[in-house]
Order: sequence, then C-alpha cells, then structure tokens
Amino acid sequence: MRRGGRALQQGYTYIGLLLFVAVLGLVSASTLRIGVTAQRRVAEQELLERGWALTQALESYASMTPRGQNPYPQSIQDLLRDPRFPKVVRHLRRVEVDPMTGSTTWGEVWTEDRRGIAGFHSLSDQTAWRRDLPTPFDDFNDKPLYRDWVFRAGLGS
Repeated sequence: MRRGGRALQQGYTYIGLLLFVAVLGLVSASTLRIGVTAQRRVAEQELLERGWALTQALESYASMTPRGQNPYPQSIQDLLRDPRFPKVVRHLRRVEVDPMTGSTTWGEVWTEDRRGIAGFHSLSDQTAWRRDLPTPFDDFNDKPLYRDWVFRAGLGS
C-alpha cells in the first residue's frame, strides 16, 4: 500500500511542476508583451520628435528662400547644408535614424510639379498604435501606417 501511495504523490508533484512551468510561461509572455508595447510607444514618440525636426527644417528652408527661387529642397542633404548660399547654412544638424526602421533613409514626398521635397515619412509598413495624437499631429490619427504620417512644412497650421 505504501508503494501505491508514494507513486500517487509523485504523480501530483509532476502535475504541480507542469502547472508551475505553464504559469511561468504565461507570466513571461505577458511581461514580454508589455515590454514590446512600451518599446513601440517610445519609438512612436521618437518618430514624432524626429519628424517634427524635419518639419521645422523644411519651414526654415522655405523661409530663408531668396525671392524668385525654389522654396523646396532637392534632397535631405540640402537641409544639412543649403546649397543656395556660399556661407554654410544648416536647417538640420544631422539626418536622424527613423526609429521604426532603424535607417537614416526617409521616404520623400515631392511637390505635384516635382519642384522639390514637400515632406518626409517613415518607410515602415507597421500599423500605428496611437490613435490619440495631440496637435500638430492630430491629422495622423486616421492614418493606419507609419508611412502615412507625412511630416511637411505647415504641419498643424
């Protein structure tokens, strides 16, 4: 009789260990999901900040345009060093990394007449998480993908 009782106890211990491992796995998965969510929120905030810097650089470029010249840059490099002036004029200190792609390459939105770049956007095809963006980004609330968030001069005006 002792043998049967001992075997029964070992069975419960094994089942208890399996349950413990299952609960530990669920807790780990939840923690990982929370971490990924937090990281994504930080990346979204960085995208907005870096996009805002691009918006301000485009506005600076346009406001410093000499009368009769094109107010749109031909490349992002024109914002780093404005080729229209002999003296070094910078509208942007450096091209920041797109936090959604990890690349310094940004999508360009050209004017309809192809005179220059009117805006920049992420090249990420990921779905945006936030739907409650503040002004001046409230136009992005109905844009499903990060690549749809176009940072252009006059954003929020």
